[in-house]
Amino acid sequence: METNELQIITECQNGDLSCFGDIYNKYIDKIYCFIYYRTGHKQTAEDITSAVFLKSMDKISGFNPRKGKFSSWLYRIARNSVIDHYRTKKEEYNVDECWYLGDNDEIESRLDAGLKLGQVKKYLSNFSEDQREIIIMRVWDGLSYAEIADITGKSEGALKMAVSRILRKIRNNPELVGIYILIGLNYS
Repeated sequence: METNELQIITECQNGDLSCFGDIYNKYIDKIYCFIYYRTGHKQTAEDITSAVFLKSMDKISGFNPRKGKFSSWLYRIARNSVIDHYRTKKEEYNVDECWYLGDNDEIESRLDAGLKLGQVKKYLSNFSEDQREIIIMRVWDGLSYAEIADITGKSEGALKMAVSRILRKIRNNPELVGIYILIGLNYS
């Protein structure tokens, strides 16, 4: 953790929330994208993002830098907030299916090929909920294995093994090779 970030967090924990804006500015775009990819709705993502930062500001005294990175703690709040959103929503949705990748130009420009995101969704539907979540966090959210481990409660070794298995499945299945090309899964 950066010294400056730790200093800001310590100040917030000591009651000086005036510097929380620095934390907000550093993470707002990443957390918003994380939530938007899972909801697919701009206003919902904005509402949940706001709630995440309010919760994090309210609970910052409970953050312990010896237990993990602040970013992982924040992503865990975001992840749980998305799950809570789907649990409390009046319409019935399958929480396991909240892996929306978005359909805006910025996302499409990140794809190596000019194929539509619908194809990526089709390919990802071949994987379990856990596998999709790991791939989305690793590729689209750009999180490290350590961060994903902190967020999901799984070990880094288990995550690396899961990614390795996913890559093997993709390489050995001609129908899934398209996802390999689309999202550039050439690392593990």
